[in-house]
Amino acid sequence: MTLNATPRLPWMLGLAGLIPFLATAAATWLAPIAWQVVAIRAFLAYAAVILSFLGGVQWGVAMCRERPGEAPFRARMLLAMVPSLLAWPALLLHPLTGAWVLAAGFLLVRFHEYSRDGRTQLPDWYQALRTLLTLVVLACHGLVIWRLLGA
Repeated sequence: MTLNATPRLPWMLGLAGLIPFLATAAATWLAPIAWQVVAIRAFLAYAAVILSFLGGVQWGVAMCRERPGEAPFRARMLLAMVPSLLAWPALLLHPLTGAWVLAAGFLLVRFHEYSRDGRTQLPDWYQALRTLLTLVVLACHGLVIWRLLGA
């Protein structure tokens, strides 16, 4: 399925959700030095919030589309907690380490969503949208990590 088949509202909201990633990643390179520090902190905080949100998506899918008490329900509920359990500690780490942890979290979520078990209860249009959003988010992480490496 393509992005053209994605309902307009999720597509627009998904793109809007990229604005803080793009703006803060750009600011880590282009803003005055003092503001670059603020931009890095803002980037990491927003990434942690969105990664936690992706766990909430899985929680919602489990509650609405899985049968409570069955193995798929339990697995999805447990996996729904992983993103926030990665995101929060990432904020307590050195920014470079935290950025890597958050990037890994986005990859793990995307791999789960794309897996046979992960995609069974998701709408078809979700895959194309999430792939695009994840690629942009990971590119922004790459820019921030590159900046933190002292480039």
